[in-house]
Amino acid sequence: MSEGHDMQSGVWALQPLADMSASEFRAWQALLEERTGLVITEQRRTFLQTSLSARMRELAVSDYASYYQQVLDGPRGAVEWSTLLDRLTIQETQFFRHPASFEVLDQYLRQRQAAGLEQPLALWSVGCSSGEEPYSLAISAAQVLGMDAAFGVTGTDISLSALNKARDGLYAARKLERMEDGLRQTYFTETADGRFKIVAGLAAQVCCARLNVLELAKAPMSGMDVIFCQNLLIYFRRWRRREILNRLAECLVPGGLLVVGVGEVAGWQHPDLVPVADERVLAFTRKG
Repeated sequence: MSEGHDMQSGVWALQPLADMSASEFRAWQALLEERTGLVITEQRRTFLQTSLSARMRELAVSDYASYYQQVLDGPRGAVEWSTLLDRLTIQETQFFRHPASFEVLDQYLRQRQAAGLEQPLALWSVGCSSGEEPYSLAISAAQVLGMDAAFGVTGTDISLSALNKARDGLYAARKLERMEDGLRQTYFTETADGRFKIVAGLAAQVCCARLNVLELAKAPMSGMDVIFCQNLLIYFRRWRRREILNRLAECLVPGGLLVVGVGEVAGWQHPDLVPVADERVLAFTRKG
């Protein structure tokens, strides 16, 4: 919001929007699930209302029903939908967010290397947000295989603004808190304002693209050696989680590794996958 607009609407900004009615909440729930698979539970109703309200104030729209119609309004609505989606889907994340998962990845890469790794190696971060996970995957691969090794990391997400941040590869110091000093010094350069930029050699190994996980069947993703899908499935219904995981399993090469967020799915099995024997993680390798 521009400063001038903010000053003109100062009184407006202080006025809370009315509570969302039950029917309005159900309509927004249905729209989000139909288009993205995301489930907004009653517990997240306040989050949805706050996110919608903030955007509606910027547009000077006073009621949820009018805004609902606006996001359905042809090409103009599609642009607004994309803007809103960024507000609803960007999650806070860090480098090496779940250390045990990266320990399993490290062991897997070393085993593949010892067995005569067939290069290039393809790694995929599903729901990559602002890029911390795909760059963490790239750092892990570079540490084991060497920066000049033939590997590539793909990060996919539904949020365009998150992807833009990922492509910039520029992060606040707090994002690197879990990282060893040696890794930070090797793979980042500190900028004048105290932020950290991914070094060009590593950034060249990572590409980011927009993908709605409901459209995995249409995605050109196959022959992946490693797939990370963490902190994403919790927002979907159980049957949808299994559907997504089944699709991801099909994208793995024989011997490939799939890492899922701990506690995000229960009781899921796939005939071609074998669980990794490590109680700290939820991970599988593909037979063959």
